Amino acid sequence: MLSVLGNAVFYLVIAAIIVVFLYSGIRILREYERAVMFTLGRFSGVRGPGLILMIPIVQQMVRVDLRTIVHDVPSQDVISRDNVSVKVNAVVYFRVVDPDKAVIQVENFFAATSQLAQTTLRSVLGKHELDEMLAERDKLNHDIQQILDAQTDAWGIKVANVEIKHVDINESMIRAIARQAEAERYRRARIISAEAEQQAAEKLVQAGEMLARQSEAMQLRYLSTLQDIAGDKASTIVFPVPLEFMRSLFGAGKA
Repeated sequence: MLSVLGNAVFYLVIAAIIVVFLYSGIRILREYERAVMFTLGRFSGVRGPGLILMIPIVQQMVRVDLRTIVHDVPSQDVISRDNVSVKVNAVVYFRVVDPDKAVIQVENFFAATSQLAQTTLRSVLGKHELDEMLAERDKLNHDIQQILDAQTDAWGIKVANVEIKHVDINESMIRAIARQAEAERYRRARIISAEAEQQAAEKLVQAGEMLARQSEAMQLRYLSTLQDIAGDKASTIVFPVPLEFMRSLFGAGKA
């Protein structure tokens, strides 16, 4: 009786071990996950999503997330091409497109991409002047994205977008930029005023030429001016009358 009971316990233990052994080889991956499989240390393929069966001890898996990662690049000290020191931070959007490369080709793809983004940000912005950093962000974002995407391609990483968030300038430089902007506005105002004077002078020359061609037109202009002055409340008005105008009046009276 004891031997039968012992055999039953033995079989139950063996069955429990087999169940636990098989259960340890079951994995369920979500839609955005992939499993990089290794059999006895060798790469044996990428599986998922869904139910994954693997041989415990013989096979191992590394779970990889395929969703887009939003990485906030820490603020970087950058010296622009015109020797202005600024602090710049950015946001990098990237995702894994080749899970096997992301696991095999680089130890930690997230840390590697982060460090590469920091060095690329300093390198690219250091080739531009401060005005370009402030006015041409779209172009700089595109340049940084292309460089990062090309260098992370070997790691199975796709850099989708790069956005420069802030360009922080010290107070003295802000005041200098304000003075420069004020001087630029003053320069433009003087140019506009000079252009207006030039256009007015050209119109006066054209009007003078038109009046010179017809003496009657000049007389009409004087009469119009006298009419405008007549409405003034001044007590004394001195108005010069050209001799040609007087002669024309007297000539008209004699006629």
